[in-house]
Amino acid sequence: MNIKIGTINFMGVRNIAFAATLLLTLIALGSWVFKGINFGLDFTGGTSIKLTYEQPADLSKVREQLVAAGYSEAVVQSFGDTRDVLVRMPSEDPELGKKVATALQKADASNPAKVNGVEYVGPQVGEELRDQGGLGMLLALGGILLYVGFRFQWKFALGAILSLIHDAIIVMGVLSFFQITFDLTVLAAVLAVVGYSLNDTIVIFDRVRENFRVLRKASLIDNINISTSQTLLRTIATSVSTLLAIAALLFFGGDNLFGFSIALFVGVMAGTYSSIYIANVVLIWLNLSTEDLIPPPSKEVDERP
Repeated sequence: MNIKIGTINFMGVRNIAFAATLLLTLIALGSWVFKGINFGLDFTGGTSIKLTYEQPADLSKVREQLVAAGYSEAVVQSFGDTRDVLVRMPSEDPELGKKVATALQKADASNPAKVNGVEYVGPQVGEELRDQGGLGMLLALGGILLYVGFRFQWKFALGAILSLIHDAIIVMGVLSFFQITFDLTVLAAVLAVVGYSLNDTIVIFDRVRENFRVLRKASLIDNINISTSQTLLRTIATSVSTLLAIAALLFFGGDNLFGFSIALFVGVMAGTYSSIYIANVVLIWLNLSTEDLIPPPSKEVDERP
């Protein structure tokens, strides 16, 4: 190899990285099979109760009161101002709203809660949301495949798609393993991870393509090592700043944003890793060459006599 000074030999450990990737992917898929996904009320159906307190409500205290009253599966969220609380439970009981309000008033009579509305989301609606979410993910991956294939070349597109699939599997595997509730906010986080990882991958791909013109005598592996090293500072700056913002959400966002934050945090780390050790490695497997980047000859017919 002809590695320039200051270049990190990322691809020198690609076989070890692939083994680690394969192991983590199998663990994630195994968790899907044996533990399943802990779908939230958005997908399974349930009852949502809108409450209004006379004074600002403490969500953690409300949650503790509901658990003590026997509603351990209740999801407590704030909406509107500090006095409005939304409680969601997997139940079809039409009297649930009154029962919950009564239980909360017994627990804390100094700050009574008033029921403003009770809505029930049936399992059929939840199933439709789940199907639409999966379809949205597939359409997003299909659109990315077409975009990268059009902008670069099909070998780049395949590398990008496999990288994104890996990221989604790892994120879903972590959620499944720890049985973190999967709701619409977590689905939004998974889609955001796909966009983040794609952006990181395209930056490296763009540099690889440029270096094919500049480093004419370099091998593909040298090109990838140099290109990845050249974009490393940008990758680190982007990843670290993003992770710091997500960490703030994770520690200060409360239970409502916990699943969203975890999915983003794991996804950003997985996306940074896969941009280097999956997307690039696929280019090596497919033996990307300069000829792949040469546009096809024009089919115009010379009509001159």
